Formats: sequence, C-alpha cells, structure tokens
Amino acid sequence: MELRPYQSEAKTAIFEQWDQGKKKTLLVLPTGCGKTIVFAKVTEECVRQGKRVLIMAHRGELLEQASDKIMKATGLGSAVEKAEESCLGSWYRIVVGSVQSLTRPQRLAKFKQDYFDTIIIDEAHHCLSDSYQRVLEHFPDAEVLGVTATPDRGDMRNLGQYFESLAYEYTLPQAIKSGYLVPIKAMTIPLQLDLTGVGMQSGDFKASDLGTALDPYLYQIADEMIKYCKDRKTVAFLPLVKTSQKFCEILNQKGFRAAEVNGESSDRAQVLADYDAGRYNVLCNSMLLTEGWDCPTVDCIIVLRPTKVRSLYSQMVGRGTRLAPEKADLLLLDFLWHTERHELCHPASLICENEEVAKKMTENLEKSAGCPIDLEEAEEQASSDVVAEREQALAEQLKQMRARKRKLVDPLQFEMSIQAEDLSSYVPAFGWECAPASDKQKAALEKLGIMPDEIDSAGKATMLLDRLHKRQAEGLTTPKQIRFLEGRGFKNVGTWQFEAASNMINRIAACGWHIPQGVDPQTYTPKGE
Repeated sequence: MELRPYQSEAKTAIFEQWDQGKKKTLLVLPTGCGKTIVFAKVTEECVRQGKRVLIMAHRGELLEQASDKIMKATGLGSAVEKAEESCLGSWYRIVVGSVQSLTRPQRLAKFKQDYFDTIIIDEAHHCLSDSYQRVLEHFPDAEVLGVTATPDRGDMRNLGQYFESLAYEYTLPQAIKSGYLVPIKAMTIPLQLDLTGVGMQSGDFKASDLGTALDPYLYQIADEMIKYCKDRKTVAFLPLVKTSQKFCEILNQKGFRAAEVNGESSDRAQVLADYDAGRYNVLCNSMLLTEGWDCPTVDCIIVLRPTKVRSLYSQMVGRGTRLAPEKADLLLLDFLWHTERHELCHPASLICENEEVAKKMTENLEKSAGCPIDLEEAEEQASSDVVAEREQALAEQLKQMRARKRKLVDPLQFEMSIQAEDLSSYVPAFGWECAPASDKQKAALEKLGIMPDEIDSAGKATMLLDRLHKRQAEGLTTPKQIRFLEGRGFKNVGTWQFEAASNMINRIAACGWHIPQGVDPQTYTPKGE
C-alpha cells in the first residue's frame, strides 16, 4: 500500500525521534487521514528490524481495525492479548492488546519487562489513565508511539507530561487544502440552548444534566433540521441513550428516516449497515460512534452533546470529513449554547490554534447564524479581524512607548512586522517549553534589541532567538532598525533587507532626522523587495 506524502513524512519523523533517543513520541493526524495506515507501516519496519510490537487500545473494535489494517497494508498477521486469548507462545511479532486485559497484575506479570521493543497506543489521549500507565511502566525500555487526532493545547500539555516530543502533526486545514478531506461548512443555528444549570464531571459537562437541559428543545431542533439537512446523510450525537431514542422518534414523526444505536443495541451491526446503504438518513447515538466507525458518505454532523474536550469534538466531527463520490462538503450544525463557561468547543475549535482567533471566529459565525460558512474562509476572516484589532492596540502601545523613549522593540511589534504568525500564536506544550525564560535568554534578547520582560516561557524565548539568528544570517532587518523606521511610519520593515533599512536610516540622518522629500512612509517599499 502506497503511503501519501504526509504519511511517509510522518513515518520518517517517528523513527528520527526514536533514533535521537526520544523514546516516547506523538503522532497527530486528523480523523480520516489514515493514522492506522501510518502505524501499520511503522509496525512493519519495526518487525523488519527484528522487534516485537504491542499495539494497545481500549476498545475491541479498535484492535480489530488495527489487526485488519496491518494485514491489508503489510501482509503481517497479529496475535491477540484480550480476554481468554493470549499472545504468549505465538510466533507472531505483532500483538494487538486490550488495555483492560493487560493491566491486570497477574496477566502483566507473565510478560518479561523486555518482551516488547515497541508499544503503539491508538487514541493516545487515553494513555494518561492509570490502566495504560501500569502497562507502560511494566515495559520501561520500549519505544512508545502515541497516535491521536488533533488534541487541544490543554490535552497536548497533559500528553507532554508523558511524551517527550511531537514527531509529526498534520492539521485539518492542511488535509482539506490537499484534498484528502472534504471542506467543512459551519452553520450556527439561531436557537439558544440554556446550559447554565449543567454541572461538571471528569472535566466535562455532566451527561445526565445535559440530557435534562436538552430535552425541552428537541422538537425545535428537529424543525431546524428540516430546513437545513433534509437532503443530507446525518449523524447526531446526544448526551444520553434515552435522549437519543426520544430524538430519533421525533425525527421520524417529522418525516426523517431515522435510526438509533447504543451500546445495548442487539441489531447494531444491521442498523449501521442499513444506514450505510441509505435506508436511513439520520443516525442518532449517545457518543457510541466517536471512535472506530467509518461511513464516508456522512455529510452532516449535529453535535447535541456540547463538550469542552477538543479531541472528543474533533472525533464527532471527524465522522463526516472523509471523502466520498459526489460528496461536496460536510455541513456542521452548531447551536447558540448559552453557558457561563467559555471553554465550550465550537467549529472554530477544529481549525484555530490561537484562542483569540477562535473566539473571534465563533463571534463572526454567530453573527451569520443560519448561513453556512466555509470553515477555512471563516478562520481567515477571523485572523484578519484579530490582526486589525492587534494593530489598533499596538498603535496605542507604540504611542506610549515613544513617549517613554524606549530603546528596545516590543516582541509583538517585532512578530507583526516580520509577519510571524507562528511566533504570535505560539503556546508552549512540553515541560521545558513551559518553564520561565532564563536570565541568559533574556540578556541575549535584550542584546539583540528585543524587550524581554513579556516573554513568559523558555520555549517562546528559544523561538525568538532562533528567528533573530536566522534573520541575521539572511541579512534581514534588526529589531532596532524595525523600531526606528516603524516609529517614523514605515510599514512591515521586518520584511526588508538590512542594507535597505540602513540606507533609509542614513538618508533620514542626512536630512536632519526628517523623512526625505518624495518618500511616503505609509506606501514606501525598498527597490527589489
């Protein structure tokens, strides 16, 4: 099986991390981008090197999928460590294992600590639990790969407590731009649902409270669905089985062909097959279908289980992002959830790395309620709005700075002048990155002309210093040149060559520190730039 370019890059990056001694590394791929294929090929290479590989997951369906995909992609068979089945004594070098089975002390004790050379964790956001950690600690020298869909920064920070590095990340926008996933059209439904009385449990909204809060709105939601997704193949996620069953009945009353599946459904496989075949056009479930189920023809997702966990939200939406013949896009319906908490996931959570941009994008989508908006276009608009707001705030800040005659450049001015979105939206994830900037880093930044007072992490200081040294090597403007020329009204001096800035400063000095005649700082661009 031929790997896509990003899958091949991911595989190479994983082995590079292990070769560098970073034994616990992460792979982040959006749902639908073939993470199982990547770790199947990683497994194949490990077996070729004579290693024994354990693939661990928390659900039987995920283990079966991994085993099937490895056989299909590599031709290699797998032993099973689950319930009554044991891999001990098997000649297979690949084992798919249930964490629930492996975590039992008597079972784990049967394995030598060096039995597995490599451990791959599917849905790695679960791996911080005690059960996973017990198994991982039993094999201390194994190289570990965690595979997960796009986590939020909180998740990444948590995962950073265990994993030593992020080997490779492929984002949802990249996958959509490259044509590997369908575009997403987000639509805010102008129906305000009150969540103020909903409690919290295990870091997310309490499912039982959500069911109670949602119940009065089910008929109105069904009426909204008639307007927007009558001709779509829809999956609806709800907080409780009884809420899912009730909503299914309401949809059938409204003329939909709806079905409901849950963990107790004896005919689940048949219902899913019938839905796949088009006998139903809406599938209701209570969080059953977030992992391990694929139906590429789904082209509408309704999240009626509000969550603050981005990985969970991504998995729900990911049920509809796969490509299928004649499928133009995915319609994602969002609601005006009224809550005092601001961590609630929205469509913006899928695509925005920067919280400020996500907040602005959600505001913009709510203003356009009832109108489907392309997610990437919405993110671009929100980014543009945020930059405009930052520029306005920066103008005020520069006014104050000029009054104080500071000699150093504010980091935000520098980042915006050199158009470095990666610097301005950077959030530290791993342990060392989160530590405060060292005195040595601050002194180095100040020497290079940057005001270090507001640099709040070692990771940010490292990125800034790296960028400054790289710019120096490339003959680009210094922070002091940027401060001087932008203080006199020139724009984006950070994109100029050092020589061009130096020439302009010399011209200004020759004119008694006035702007030379015929030069308009607002529109001026150096020749050759």
